[in-house]
Amino acid sequence: MSEIKEACGVFGIYTKEHLQDVATSTYYGLYALQHRGQESCGIVVNDDGVFHTHVDNGTASEVFDAATLKSLGLGNMAIGHVRLGTSSTKGIANAQPLVVNHIKGQMALAHNGTLTNSHELKREFELKGSIFRTSCDAEIMSYVITNERLSAPSIEEALNRAMYKLKGAYAILIMSPQKMVACRDEYGMKPICYGQKPDGTYVIASESCALNAVGAKLIRDLEPGEIITIKNNEVSFIKDHCGLKPNASCVFEYIYTARPDSVLDGTTVHDARVRAGEFLAKEHPVDADVIIGVPDSGLDAATGYARASGIPYEVGILKNKYIGRTFIVPGQKTRENMVRIKLNPIESVIKGKKIVLVDDSIVRGTTLQRLVSLVRETGAKEIHLRISSPPFIRPCYYGTDVDSCDKLIACRHNNMEDIAKELGADSVGYLSIEHAKQLATEKGLSFCTACFDGIYPIEPPKPLDPADIQLDRKLSDTPKKKED
Repeated sequence: MSEIKEACGVFGIYTKEHLQDVATSTYYGLYALQHRGQESCGIVVNDDGVFHTHVDNGTASEVFDAATLKSLGLGNMAIGHVRLGTSSTKGIANAQPLVVNHIKGQMALAHNGTLTNSHELKREFELKGSIFRTSCDAEIMSYVITNERLSAPSIEEALNRAMYKLKGAYAILIMSPQKMVACRDEYGMKPICYGQKPDGTYVIASESCALNAVGAKLIRDLEPGEIITIKNNEVSFIKDHCGLKPNASCVFEYIYTARPDSVLDGTTVHDARVRAGEFLAKEHPVDADVIIGVPDSGLDAATGYARASGIPYEVGILKNKYIGRTFIVPGQKTRENMVRIKLNPIESVIKGKKIVLVDDSIVRGTTLQRLVSLVRETGAKEIHLRISSPPFIRPCYYGTDVDSCDKLIACRHNNMEDIAKELGADSVGYLSIEHAKQLATEKGLSFCTACFDGIYPIEPPKPLDPADIQLDRKLSDTPKKKED
C-alpha cells in the first residue's frame, strides 16, 4: 500500500419531533470526531423525506458556519461524515455523505473503513453499464445496496443482503426518507455505537465521545455483523451476520485512532493506553530522571509508564493546538513541515536529564526523528524512546494509515539498535504483540494485529489482473470532449 488509506467518522441523529435543528447537533458530533479525518466533511438533513446536503473539503469548522447550518433547514434526521482521503481520492467528489436517487427513493450513505473486494465489485457494475463519479468505497457500497433494494422489502433488508457481498472492514450509516440504518462489519473491525438523549433522541456514531458531545448516553456498541434500524422512534436489530466470523477489532483504535474519552466495546480508550504504558515499563525498564509523553496520543501511555516505573511524569513538550495530526496529513513533505511547528520541548524539564520519551507508534519515523533532535538540542542527557505499540511490519488493508513496507522504519532495520540510531535516540523499546492483545479487558474481545504480525483475518485485496490494469489505463488516457 503506497498511499494513505481512508479513516473516517460517521454520525447520525434521529429525533422524535420534526422541525428540529438536527444540523447543529450533527455538526457538534462531527467536531467531536474530527480526529478521525480532516480531508472533508458533510451533513445531510432529512426534512420529511426531502434531503438537504452540504459537503466540502476541510474540517467541520472550515466547512460549516452558522449560516451554512441554517441553510440546511430543520428536520427530524441527519447524518454526517468526516473523512481522511488518500492522495488519489482527494477532492470534493469523494466527500461524504453520498446522496443517491434510486427507483425506490433517496438514500444518503456515509461509511468508515475499506472494502477488500472493491475492485471486483466496481468492475462487476461497470460491465453492466454503471458509471462511477467517485473513487471511494462509499459509492460502490451504494450500488450494491440499491441493487439489492430492487427486490428487498426494506432498506435494512437490502443492507442485510448486501453485507454478504461486501468484504472488508466497515461501519455504514444510511438515511432513507423514513429510517436511519447502520451496520458493523462481521469482524467488528470498525467501531460504531448508539445512544439516546433524555428526550428520546437516538444518536449513532463511530465513537461514544460524539454521543457525549450532544448530551446522549451510550447504550452499547453494535455487535460485529449487527444491523440497527430506527423508525418511528423505535429501534430494531437484524443479527443474521452476527457470530459468523471471529472477532477482530482494530487494535490501533485503542493505540492511536480513537479519542481517549471514548468507550469502545466496553473499554475506555484512556484506560487501555495507560495499561499499555504499564506493560511497556515492565518490558523495557530504564534508569531515567523523568517520563515525558509525546502529545497528545502518547500522554496516556506515559502516565502508565510512570505509574509502573515510579519515575516522575512531567509535561516536557508543548503542542501547538492549532496544528492537526501529522500522522494523517496526506503527503510526506507536508507532514515533515508540520512537525517543525507542532511540538516544542520545555527546557527546564529536559536540560541535563535522562529522558524516557513515550509515544504511541512509529510508522515512518518522521515525527520522532525530528522530535528527538529537538529534545537533544534542548539539553537532554539521554533519550530513551518507549513505544506503546509493536513495530509496524506489514501494510494495513482495512483502513488504518500504515504505509508500504519499504517506508516502515521497522522493515528497514533488523534490530532496535539500528532504529534507535536512525532516530537519534539512546534506546528504543516497543510493546510486545502479546501485551497489545491485552489492552482491552473485556471477556472475549480479540484484536486484528495484522500490521504487527502479518496475520490478516480478512483476505487482503487480490492483485489486479493485468488486463484490468491495461483497460483502466486506456480509460484514463482516452481524450475527453470539451463540454459546450
